[in-house]
Order: sequence, then structure tokens, then C-alpha cells
Amino acid sequence: MALETEVMEKVSTQKTDEILQLVSFKIGEEEFGVEILAVQEIIRMIEITRVPNSPHFVEGVINLRGKVIPVVNLRNRLGLPPMEYSKSTRIIVVELEKKTVGFIVDSVSEVLRISTIVTEPPPQMVGRVDSEYIMAVGKLEDRLVILLDLNRILSNKEKALLS
Repeated sequence: MALETEVMEKVSTQKTDEILQLVSFKIGEEEFGVEILAVQEIIRMIEITRVPNSPHFVEGVINLRGKVIPVVNLRNRLGLPPMEYSKSTRIIVVELEKKTVGFIVDSVSEVLRISTIVTEPPPQMVGRVDSEYIMAVGKLEDRLVILLDLNRILSNKEKALLS
């Protein structure tokens, strides 16, 4: 009994019970989440101006209230098959290291509040998404939410190109 208590104490000291607030969205059948503090706004698809010689995952730029913002197709970036935009397609505008970037997602679901206790480090390969972009996997009652590390989605070189 004492050993069991000791193990439980070690587990509880290793994982603090913090609440993560996430914006959840879908890309294909997968559900993802990003920290809400990084999200500036979520907008409907608007006209995107293509930029010659940009990486394959950069759709182009948009004019958002007078500010030109690069837009990344998250599907392409994560290596998922392309899909036509629909009426539920959204652009999640985030700030990454003082740069504003838009990410195209299939649909935005909801704002989630989950405890860090129900998250686990990602396995080496999660679905079809490379684990280098994944911070953790949240285990909810009826589903898994892949928590993306937005700062890793783009390399420093790629972030510099988008400036």
C-alpha cells in the first residue's frame, strides 16, 4: 500500500493540473487544438493572392484590415491530401514570434478547456501527421485532440521568408 501511495505521489508531482484553453479545429477526420492565447481571430475564407516562388504549403497572402498576412495551408504543411475549400473552411490568424500568420483549416469546432493531466506526449507518428509538430495528445471522453506546437509548424528559415 505504501509503495502505491509513493508511486501516485511521484506521478502527481510530475504532472501539474493546469487547464489548457484550446481552439479546436478539424483537418480531415483529425481533430487538432492550438492554445487560445496564440489565436488572434478566426475568419471565413477570403480571397488569397498567390505569391510566386513561395513554398508549396503557402497559399499566398491576404489583406486583413490593411495588414498583409501570409496564409499557410495547414493540410499541405502537415502532409495531408489536398481538399477543396467549403463553406466551413476557416483561416485561424495567429501570432508566431511577433509575426502574424494565417492557417487554413477545414473547420473550427469549439473552445476546449482540458487538464494537462489528460494529455500525453505524442507517439512518434500520430495518424498521418509528423510528431515533430505535435506538443501532446489530449484524451477526452470520446475523442483524441492533437495539440499542435505552432512554433514548430514553420522553421525559423520559413518564418523569415514570410516576413
